[in-house]
Amino acid sequence: MSPSRDIATPSAAASTLDQQGLASLAMQIRVWARELGFAHVGITDIDLSHAEAGLQQWLDDGCHGDMDYMAAHGMKRARPAELVPGTVRVISARMNYLPSDTDLAQWRKREMARADMPGEAVVSIYARGRDYHKVVRNRLQQLADRITQAIGPFGYRAFTDSAPVLEVELAQKAGLGWRGKHTLLLSRDAGSLFFLGEIFVDVPLPVDGDDSDDRHDGHEDGSGHDGVHPNTGMDRGEHCGQCRRCLDVCPTGAITEAFRVDARLCVSYLTIEHKGAIPEPLRARMGNRIYGCDDCQLYCPWNKFAQPSPLPDFAPRNKLDSASLVELFAWTETEFMDRLAGSPIRRIGHERWLRNLAVGLGNALRETPDADARLPMRDALLARRDHPSALVREHVEWALAQEGVPV
Repeated sequence: MSPSRDIATPSAAASTLDQQGLASLAMQIRVWARELGFAHVGITDIDLSHAEAGLQQWLDDGCHGDMDYMAAHGMKRARPAELVPGTVRVISARMNYLPSDTDLAQWRKREMARADMPGEAVVSIYARGRDYHKVVRNRLQQLADRITQAIGPFGYRAFTDSAPVLEVELAQKAGLGWRGKHTLLLSRDAGSLFFLGEIFVDVPLPVDGDDSDDRHDGHEDGSGHDGVHPNTGMDRGEHCGQCRRCLDVCPTGAITEAFRVDARLCVSYLTIEHKGAIPEPLRARMGNRIYGCDDCQLYCPWNKFAQPSPLPDFAPRNKLDSASLVELFAWTETEFMDRLAGSPIRRIGHERWLRNLAVGLGNALRETPDADARLPMRDALLARRDHPSALVREHVEWALAQEGVPV
């Protein structure tokens, strides 16, 4: 459940604060947010009517794949007051997730290099530490608690990638950045490596204008960030110019055009949201990416400005920034559940974890010229050949068949 207090009935705070009081509260919210580890906060109204046509087209085209919940909620995503009756404003916040000890001069080169090392297991940066849903939601709740202490009970509900919310559109309207061609939010001062979260409130706070110039920014799987965000009709990539690196480097061609992602092709979707067999034509293109994909962010020039998080929660656990495919494929289901307690990865389950790793191992067998280096990969796959899951067995057999296939 998202943190909340009844918002359907207007709170006393919603009607008793004057304009000066509201402005003072908005300023104080920004101070509290910084103290809680958020890099930037903005406030927006709830009019997302501009986004409805693009969202509907994206759904009609089937770009959401198996994510039936995307279609089930329909236009609620673009209508905050239908999702949470009584909402008049949205507090939009972003939280950086690069680990605090990141070498800002070298991290992108290191990540790019690992993707070119077939035997390495590449996990998306955001998923290597503690589950961001818990971290961001907890901090949003603390922010709501501070507001309550200041003005008394008010109506609110907090979200982070956990409800039918157009997070990027709201963040853009709140002045946190602009939508890049890869559909993620971009900031001139922080790139795109940050999480987004929102507090829907019934208090008519003064709003920050839609600000693709990032003027208010003193410093995001995006979700969205295991997330895939549709093109919702507000193509605000002014600061992307003619650059199309994200489109060109996407390993599966999931960014089918600027501002549009087809989830059915996206490695993040295939490794996280998709429950069945990974389509064979896409397996070779996935390389050694076993949970999520950062390529469109790694090659985005704006991410030379990405900033580390002040929180320890996003530091890598279980060597997920350096482990090999063979190491992770050896985890039993018990080890998987125990080691990944508190991790966003745990929710895909051991079966899909092995499916993803089998694809990575198959690609590594095909791309590793040294026969001795291939031996532990082959042995790891053979050890799972009789796995109880038909899904795992299918991907193991495919993987074993890749040895000797021309690169």
